[in-house]
Amino acid sequence: PQEYASTVRRAVQSGNVNLKDRLTIELHADGRHGIVRVDRVPLAAKLVDLPCIVESLKTIDKKTFYKTADICQMLVCTVDGDLYPPLEEQTVSTDPKANKKKDKDREKKFIWNHGITLPLKNVRKRRFRKTAKKKYIESPDVEKEVKRLLSTDAEAVSVRWEVIAEDETKEVDNHGSLTSLDISSPGMSGHKQGHGSSEHDELREIFNDISSSSEDEDERDHHDDEDLNIMDTEEDLERQLQDKLNESDGQQQENEGSNQIVMGIQKQIDNLKSKLQETQDRRKRQEDLIMKVENLALKTRLQAMLDEFKQQEEREKQQMTSLQEQLESLMEK
Repeated sequence: PQEYASTVRRAVQSGNVNLKDRLTIELHADGRHGIVRVDRVPLAAKLVDLPCIVESLKTIDKKTFYKTADICQMLVCTVDGDLYPPLEEQTVSTDPKANKKKDKDREKKFIWNHGITLPLKNVRKRRFRKTAKKKYIESPDVEKEVKRLLSTDAEAVSVRWEVIAEDETKEVDNHGSLTSLDISSPGMSGHKQGHGSSEHDELREIFNDISSSSEDEDERDHHDDEDLNIMDTEEDLERQLQDKLNESDGQQQENEGSNQIVMGIQKQIDNLKSKLQETQDRRKRQEDLIMKVENLALKTRLQAMLDEFKQQEEREKQQMTSLQEQLESLMEK
């Protein structure tokens, strides 16, 4: 109860020496029930098993913690409980399974489903639920036979297999039964022969119906083949149309590619024209500068630079002529 819990908490936190006089715990012989006295007030106690082990820690400065114990059980105290619960009658049984089951049922009464904090309510079922057991089928004979078949298949020189449909086997059985019925054994009476001949006639009619139905099926298959041929011709026409469309698309793509090439060449020609114009302007300025300079050393140096400008101008002209030729060839195509 809350009031007794707060009393015990204050007594523990105060560190009084007379705590043993204020709090006493007494367990009964069964080890699961007992009496807890807080300030001489008796409380009925029950020892329960926690869902898992909880570590208890101790600290002095609230910074460093020391482990003191592992807690796996807890005393639950109540005011209105029986201080001395009735003892269970112990029945001696020779069956060990029955005794084991009885002990298990007895232990289930003292299993605590919750943790020591509020978020861990019903934690035993939520977090520690039972796992599904896998059922393994032991079949050593089947495995042995499979291994034997695989080993013989691996050792074989050649393997031949054949797929037999169920319908074909049934037809073969029917034909075999008909042929066996056609055979008449000698020494039969006239009545039996007449009766047998009537049965044979009926069977022959059935067989003729079967053969006629098979012929009808053959004709139907023939018509289906013709329909398939017609469908094949239609598919061929569609394929030819698709090929033509693909060819036209390819030509269109080629035209687009050639247009892109033409535009690229035209752009290069425009860039070369601007560069050539700049080179020509620089060459003219260099010539004017040489005409004004009187120093011989400086004049020779400027003349060398002028020669470089002329060579650059010549190269740009050659590049422009080659690009123009490429452009003309593409335009002709």
